[in-house]
Amino acid sequence: MTGLNHLEWYHPWWLLALLLLLPLYYFLFIKKQGNPPAMFISEIYPETPGDNFRTRLAGLLPVLPLISLLLLIIAMARPRLVLTEETVKADGIDIMLVMDLSSSMLAKDFNPDRLEVSKMVAKEFVEKRPYDRIGLVVFSGESFTQCPLTTDHNILKDFLSSLQTGLLQDGTAIGMGLATAVNRIKDSDAKSRIIILLTDGVNNAGYIQPMTAAEIAASYGVKVYTIGVGTMGQAVSPIGRRPDGQYVFGLSAVEIDTELLQQISDMTGGRYYRATDRKSLEQIYDEIDRLEKTEIEVTAFRRYSELYRYFLWAGVSVWLIFILLDRSVLRSMV
Repeated sequence: MTGLNHLEWYHPWWLLALLLLLPLYYFLFIKKQGNPPAMFISEIYPETPGDNFRTRLAGLLPVLPLISLLLLIIAMARPRLVLTEETVKADGIDIMLVMDLSSSMLAKDFNPDRLEVSKMVAKEFVEKRPYDRIGLVVFSGESFTQCPLTTDHNILKDFLSSLQTGLLQDGTAIGMGLATAVNRIKDSDAKSRIIILLTDGVNNAGYIQPMTAAEIAASYGVKVYTIGVGTMGQAVSPIGRRPDGQYVFGLSAVEIDTELLQQISDMTGGRYYRATDRKSLEQIYDEIDRLEKTEIEVTAFRRYSELYRYFLWAGVSVWLIFILLDRSVLRSMV
């Protein structure tokens, strides 16, 4: 990874000389000359007085030494760009996020609902894992891979932001979601492979049983962390749908198959968590983040791109232009 860090001065004390420019310019080029003559004649031929190119150029002539000295002082301070190269060696962890998109994820016991909070907290988790490959599987009555394992976390977060219910047949196929994730991660050669499965319901759909999927995960050494999302008791949730597709909300019991999720995590060496609000969900992801840390070794190299030569040549060029104009084209005669 290469990037521009900052501008550095190798001899910064030379910049103090900039404070002397104005007094030096005053004594050498203004006070020394005294009162300017009433008329300048650059050639022996008569010149029509007025505001022509030569007179305007003559007015800029005293400024050229100041510009030249300014550039030469900057050159002596030796500015340079600091370029860094980082070689990152990480014992990567491959992570599949498995998210429930059933209609019950629109329940209002989270603000604004379970799905939106789950998406936001998942994105925060992704941002904390810059060196890991992370993928996304979604499920309701069926499942599919929304995003394969990738280090392009920006596109992953875009996928998370776009998630909504109704994309798939309604229902809760926990086994299908887990099996799809296992299929995506089983051939990975990463040091550690984990699945974070988030749901708010009871398995009631799909042709693969959750424990069968858990057995497959365990056989491949894939660890599964399960999260049950929902408050205790009742919550305002979708209880029906109008002909125009709008959900009808009402109080309904929160039913999460805690025993099943516990069994899945125990079988695969993971853990089961229960999130009853946003804060507890954030704490769960933080704990998983601590448990599954990536070992990172960063070797940084510093290179420099010297800039002083540009200011040096510019300063010398301006000074030569000043001498050339002063001794030839703009040579004055009283």
